[in-house]
Amino acid sequence: MVKRVRSDLGPFSLQKNNYVCVKFAASFLLVGLAVRLLLWDSFSLTSVVETPPPLAEEKAESPVFSSPLQASDSVDPPENNMSQTSWDEKKCDLFVGAWVPDLSGPVYTNESCHVIEHHQNCMKNGRPDSGYLYWRWSPQDCELPKFNPNKFLDLMRNKTMAFIGDSISRNHVQSLLCILSQVEPAVEVYHDKEYRSKIWKFPSHNFTLSVIWTPFLIKAAIFEDMNGVTSSEVQLYLDNLDNKWTNQYKNFDYVIIGGGKWFLKTAIYHENNTVTGCHYCPGKNLTELGFDYAYRKALQLVFNFFTNTSHNATVLFRTTTPDHFENGEWFSGGYCNRTVPFKEGQIDMIDVDSIMRGIEIEEFEKATSQGSEQGVNLKLLDTTLLSLLRPDGHPGPYRQFQPFAKDKNAKVQNDCLHWCLPGPIDSWNDIVMDMLVNA
Repeated sequence: MVKRVRSDLGPFSLQKNNYVCVKFAASFLLVGLAVRLLLWDSFSLTSVVETPPPLAEEKAESPVFSSPLQASDSVDPPENNMSQTSWDEKKCDLFVGAWVPDLSGPVYTNESCHVIEHHQNCMKNGRPDSGYLYWRWSPQDCELPKFNPNKFLDLMRNKTMAFIGDSISRNHVQSLLCILSQVEPAVEVYHDKEYRSKIWKFPSHNFTLSVIWTPFLIKAAIFEDMNGVTSSEVQLYLDNLDNKWTNQYKNFDYVIIGGGKWFLKTAIYHENNTVTGCHYCPGKNLTELGFDYAYRKALQLVFNFFTNTSHNATVLFRTTTPDHFENGEWFSGGYCNRTVPFKEGQIDMIDVDSIMRGIEIEEFEKATSQGSEQGVNLKLLDTTLLSLLRPDGHPGPYRQFQPFAKDKNAKVQNDCLHWCLPGPIDSWNDIVMDMLVNA
């Protein structure tokens, strides 16, 4: 919506005996005011453009996205002019807003960043369109500054940060690494056997960044290979956290944690060393408790850990990430071929995502109510709704290299859950930085 600008200036009252020079000055001021109002209206209209900005002619066969930034451009965006006072007065909700066109595009490319996972390297894999790169998240009631890598690394000097969760957490940390690489490339110092958990160092800033793969956040026995092929049901222990991350928690100054999607898988539930039920286990003669039962139990354990531990890190809890499969799921021919964002009201969350986010908000509010009395620094990174509006930002069939090179009608598996890099997930880091800087 365009805000109308109303002038508070009344008409100038001039006496008949005014000097000619005074009349001329008044006329000049009026002309200047009219020009100012015209320019203001013109500026305001730019915020309601509905289509991506016109792009230069693209070469579909090129595997490298060419950034519009010139070599002499600074990697640091201009400082936001909005004062801290105005932020406090507005109580800005960073998660209510819209995706708006952004001519500047991403600050990195698939050529300048070397940590992009193959399945998210959409440009290299042959995705022919690039319009999805030219949008940024804009909160409704305030400005969200672009990520400032120099400022972030200065803030993180002598600190440690961990991303804890599933493959979306890995997707997220790779976005952060790509942005930071414009200032200082990270040095990988550790990876597990499957390259799912990793640690990087930024030597110049003595900053340590980790990602810990724990898709349920609680103890689980998983029988699934890297391609998602399952040999047996997940065994999920609803009264035990995964010590893969809890044993390391005391080492972290900042934590970004989240999950959710893995709870939709077939699983057998254990409590007090007893099988108590399951989710989607036909033929097992077990009580169907549902994924929501297990997810609530898991989050209660996670939040109780944060509110009762003696180590007081800053924790950002990330809400569930919606997918955009249409006409099927990842295993049944579902696809995502949209090329522009949705507007608010054009799409509704599917039931499972609504249930998950409802549980997340309820349990988070309980935890913050309890934790506020104990000085726990727990914040909500509510990326669900803003991510719902970006069906265009997924790899789709381009999770594979040149999937249609041999057959343009080939049937290939689509990825409509993870995000292309660069892509919409980069805006998550704009929000993360603002939450930490303004904390």
